This record gives sequence, C-alpha cells and structure tokens, in this order.
Amino acid sequence: MINGRALHFVFKVADRKQTAKFYREILGMKVLRHEEFSEGCEASCNGPYANRWSKTMIGYGPEDTHFVVELTYNYGVSNYESGNDFQGITIRSKETIERAKTHNWPMKEEDGKYVLEAPGGYKYYIIDEPQPVDQDPVQKICLSSSNLQRTLAYWNEVLEMKLVEKTDKNAILEYGKSQAKLEFKDIGTEINHAKAYGRIAFAVPNAEQTVIREKIQSTNNKILTDLISLDTPGKATVTVIILADPDDHEICFVDEEGFRQLSVPDYPSEAILDKYIQKEEKDRNKKN
Repeated sequence: MINGRALHFVFKVADRKQTAKFYREILGMKVLRHEEFSEGCEASCNGPYANRWSKTMIGYGPEDTHFVVELTYNYGVSNYESGNDFQGITIRSKETIERAKTHNWPMKEEDGKYVLEAPGGYKYYIIDEPQPVDQDPVQKICLSSSNLQRTLAYWNEVLEMKLVEKTDKNAILEYGKSQAKLEFKDIGTEINHAKAYGRIAFAVPNAEQTVIREKIQSTNNKILTDLISLDTPGKATVTVIILADPDDHEICFVDEEGFRQLSVPDYPSEAILDKYIQKEEKDRNKKN
C-alpha cells in the first residue's frame, strides 16, 4: 500500500509581483520558503527551461500539515499559454471573500462558491464559510480528465489513492482523510497542457519510491524522470521520481524523510522574495 501525503501544486508564474500580491493579500497565505536557482532543474521542476529561476512555497501553514502552492518563476519568461488541464483549487475561507471585496479583486459566483483568478488565469473556488484554524483551509485540487474510467484505473488502482466520491463526470480521491483531496473532472476531450502546465506533488517514505517505480514499469505507464537526487543550496537533498498519468498530468513523488527537512519553514523568505522582486523591477527600469 502506498502511504502518500499530498504536498503541493506547482504553478508557473510570469508576473511575480502581482502573483505574490494575490496569494498574500487576497488569499491570505504566507511565504513559507523562497529559493533561487542559477540553472534549470534536472527533474524539470521549472519546466523545459535551462535558465535562472526561483521557487516560492506559499500556504496557510507549514508544509508538514498543509497543502501549499509552489510558485515557479523563470527569469525572462513573460507569458505562458494556458491549456485546459487545470480546473481549480477549492478553499474554505470567508475571509478571502472579504479581502477580495476590500481590494476590488474581480470575483464572481458559481455553483454556490466565489471564483477568483490568480494572475495567469489559475482559478480558486472559495467556500463562504469561516476559515478553519485547526485544519487546512485547502479542500481539494481539481484537474481535467479526458476519460474518467481510464484516469481512475491509474490513480486508484496503480497509485492506490482511495476513491471517496464518484459521479458520471467527477471523481474525488485521497491518500488520507485529513489531507487535501484530488478531484478529476471528465471534460470529454483531449487534454491540452500548453506551456503553463503544472505538477502535483506527494511525499512517500523513501522505501516506497522503488515500489512505485516497479508498479509504473509493470503497468507500462510513464516515468518522466527516474529516481534522482535534487539539491537545494544550503538545504536538504531530496530524492524524486516524476511520473505522467494517461492524460500526461505530471506527478512528483518525493521522499518523506528528505522533504520534511527541506520544507522546514523559513519565514525570512517573505522579505527575501520582496528583495528579488524589487531588484528585478529596478533592473527592468534601468533597461527601459
């Protein structure tokens, strides 16, 4: 049995300043850690780019207990074409609705929820209930499926996520009741990931990574990056394996032992992120 823990979803962002404003001032999240890299990631963490990039982990609480967002910023990339692969993230937070109204952030109602868009067009569905203080406000992440039966055969049978709810067009899975859930919506057409495609990450005990690898190989599914060690300057090294489901949604399984060391909150990162945003703005103004 795979003992997975839902960790985060990766977004590529083109406007780091406005993106940081949205997550901090509208959603009310806090920067947990910020890391700068001079070269592209060996596991394509920042996409198919070999340039300088940064990673900002942001959420409602420590990564040990909360599902968070990873904001990936590639220097020099000003736009990403969006596909139909990402549906949205659902958050329980009446406070977010109030902040959006205060800041005049565009918002609409849909199926009993408020819908906000982060810079880049990534949707957030906000439940109009008080934000919980004793649990993660992030309820679920929804991705598109071209064939729900095929999707479930992969996620439920191969990756062993528990199926907790299913209709003709939607299915919800989880690795644990206290974790953010993963939903798939059957859109009845081919999934286009375009350039803005993201990646969902889970932690598993190190020993289970080879089990996952063997299961993927024996079922003739895709491994995008085989077991590889990734270094973060001044922090822990982690081992990852990157997979792709039948619709080519990317999935990262990172070793739990290394990730718990890597993901220790580094709250001064809030100021570090602001420093890099300001520096880039100054450099851009000089060129203009």
